[in-house]
Amino acid sequence: MTIRLPSADGSLRTYEPRTEPLHVSPGTPFTSRTVFSAAHVVADPYADVSPDSPAAVDWDATLAFRRHLWSHGLGVAEAMDTAQRGMGLDWAGAAELIRRSAAEARSVGGRIACGVGTDQITGGSLAEIRAAYEEQLAVVEESGAQPVLMASRALAAASSGPEDYLEIYGRLLRQSAEPVILHWLGPMFDPALEGYWGSADLDAATETFLEVIAAHPDKVDGIKVSLLDARREIDLRRRLPHGVRCYTGDDFNYPELIAGDDQGFSHALLGIFDPLGPLAAEAVRVLDTGDTAGFRSLLDPTVELSRHLFQTPTRFYKTGVVLLAWLAGHQSHFTMVGGLQSARSLPHLARAYELADALGLFPDPKLAEERMKNLLSLYGVTP
Repeated sequence: MTIRLPSADGSLRTYEPRTEPLHVSPGTPFTSRTVFSAAHVVADPYADVSPDSPAAVDWDATLAFRRHLWSHGLGVAEAMDTAQRGMGLDWAGAAELIRRSAAEARSVGGRIACGVGTDQITGGSLAEIRAAYEEQLAVVEESGAQPVLMASRALAAASSGPEDYLEIYGRLLRQSAEPVILHWLGPMFDPALEGYWGSADLDAATETFLEVIAAHPDKVDGIKVSLLDARREIDLRRRLPHGVRCYTGDDFNYPELIAGDDQGFSHALLGIFDPLGPLAAEAVRVLDTGDTAGFRSLLDPTVELSRHLFQTPTRFYKTGVVLLAWLAGHQSHFTMVGGLQSARSLPHLARAYELADALGLFPDPKLAEERMKNLLSLYGVTP
C-alpha cells in the first residue's frame, strides 16, 4: 500500500508506509535523568466557538494523554507553551487544566510541574505584573504541583532593565514554598519575549539570569532553557550553582545535551517528547544503564522530525504535535483550540507524517495512514 503526499513544490510523491510500529513497553523509573514532556491539550471539536473564544477543552482526552505519558515514566510539564498557553489557551483554561492534571497526577503517582505566568493581564505596572505572577503561583502550589516560572510578555514590555527582573523574580522566589524551575523561552518561540532578562544581548541576559539564580539557589530546582543554541546551554549549565539542574528545552539538539559530556549533562523538559514519549522513555532507560551510544542510536534519528516540527516560525510547532497525536490514535480529531490546526501547510503536515511513520511512532500504522489520507482528501488530494 502506498500514499501520495504533497511536496513543497506542488508535486505529489509516493510514500510506502511501514506496516509495524516500534514496540516500546512501559518500564522502570528513570535513574539518571529527570525528564518532563510538555503536553498538548485536546480541543472539544463539538464546541461552537471561534478562534478568539475561550478554549473549549476535551478534558477526558486531554487527561488520557497525560496518563499515557506517565505510564512510560515521563513527567508532565503542564500548561506550558506546548499546551498553547497564550496561543488559544487563556489563564482561566490554564488554571482549570492545572487543577485537573495535578489531581490526576496524584491519583496515578505521576510527576507534574505547571507553568506560572502573567497571561491573565496583557500589560500593566511592575506591581500588577508581580501580583499576576503571585496569583498563578498560588494556584499551582495549592494544586500540589511544582511551579515553573515562565517568561512574561507583560514583564518584557514593562521592564526598563535587568533590575526589574531581579526584583520581580527575587520576590517570587522568596515566597515560593518549594524550589521552582525557571523558564527562559527565546523569541523564536514567542517574539514578544525579545530582550528578556533586560537585554537583547544574550550574553548580558545570561548574566542577569545567573544573578537571579545565585541569589536564591535554595529556591531554584533547575532552569529550562529554550534558545535552540546547544553551545550556549552547555556554557550556562556549567555555571549553575551546585544542585541546580539544567532542563534542556532545545528541540534541535536534545540528544547531545541529555547525553552530556565529562563536565555534566542536561535533564529534559521538551515539547518534542509529547509525540516521542514512549521512544524517548526507552532511550533514557538505555542511558540509565550507561549505554550512551545506545541512547544516541535511539534518539538521534528523531532529530529530523523535531527540527521539521519546530522550523520557523517555531511557535507553530504545536500544530504538528497535535497532528501526530491524532494520527497515533490519542484523540479522535485534528482540531485545536484557537483554530491553530490551520497554522501549518499541507506539505509541512505531510512531511511530519512521513518522518513520524518512518520512526515507527504510530501504534497502528494503518490507522495513521487512513487518517492521513482523509486529511489529504479534504485538501483535494486524490488517493
